[in-house]
Amino acid sequence: MSNESIIETEGLTKVFTVKKTPVHAVTDLSFTAVRGELVAFLGPNGAGKSTSLRMLTTLIPPTSGTARVVGHDIHTDAAGVRARIGYVGQLTSGSFSQRVRDELLSQGAFYGMTRRDSIRRADELIESLDLASFATRTVQQLSGGQKRRLDIALGLMHAPPLIFLDEPSTGLDPQSRANLWEHILDLRTQHGTTVFLTTHYLEEADRYAERVMVMDKGRIIADDDAASLKATLAGDVLTFGFASEADAVAARPVIARLSTADAAIDGDSVSLAVPDGDQLLPVIVRELDAAGILVRRATGVPPTLDDVFLALTGRTLREAGEGGGDASETGADAAADTSENDKTGVLS
Repeated sequence: MSNESIIETEGLTKVFTVKKTPVHAVTDLSFTAVRGELVAFLGPNGAGKSTSLRMLTTLIPPTSGTARVVGHDIHTDAAGVRARIGYVGQLTSGSFSQRVRDELLSQGAFYGMTRRDSIRRADELIESLDLASFATRTVQQLSGGQKRRLDIALGLMHAPPLIFLDEPSTGLDPQSRANLWEHILDLRTQHGTTVFLTTHYLEEADRYAERVMVMDKGRIIADDDAASLKATLAGDVLTFGFASEADAVAARPVIARLSTADAAIDGDSVSLAVPDGDQLLPVIVRELDAAGILVRRATGVPPTLDDVFLALTGRTLREAGEGGGDASETGADAAADTSENDKTGVLS
């Protein structure tokens, strides 16, 4: 991965008007992504993730702020941006009656590729994304996982250095999700593609992304690698169980001397969240044993990205999503989409 900037945003903001009321879908989006990164964009429904992607891909204009994508300004050179990116939206975009290989060739024609170059590129993608077994089927005959792989192939047809993926694995079964991620990871090794994606599956971002950006209510509230976010904002949850509540009460001050984290008593157990819990757990057990307090059970649970969101906002991502979307994922944004060409990868 180089240090060359591939996305630069400064104060990017989108305000929709819903029933004559301004709704701030995205506020002051400012960040830089470098070539070769795999960036996961997390947040509940309505957080503004899809709106952010649509602004960066020039599908909708920002209300204010600036951005350069692959070296081109989204305001003054939208065509330059569109020529150099791929975009895979949440909906399957292939023409249902068209065969897979023909759909790829049509995509090449949309981008002004010669027939020879389109055939060569289609064959490359059919092989690298494992499309050969259904390349002659129509799109409507494909499974959900096969359609998503076709969507990605369409977004890569013109060999863009950057691809945006909006919820690429939503609705897929676990095996199809795993297969799709294998192909996404291969994009960088085989094609050198920078990947910027949104996902609701926190374990995907935790496992695969080198950088995680968390959005809530239209603002970025965290930006780091997953391990650092979990260590600094959540921590491992250590729980110590005792024979009685009285033992738990006696154990609490011993535990408090070994960590600055707040230790909470719940019946006959004491819990606390700390960084490097795997190192602290045996130390606490030894100190309690030396104090004559018998530990009946001791567990350490590593944090998740949902714990990070809980630490930042006081609620989990699931709870945040249940409150309903804002304009970025509902009426106003949907209305904006109807006036834009949201075909996968075709940003003409």
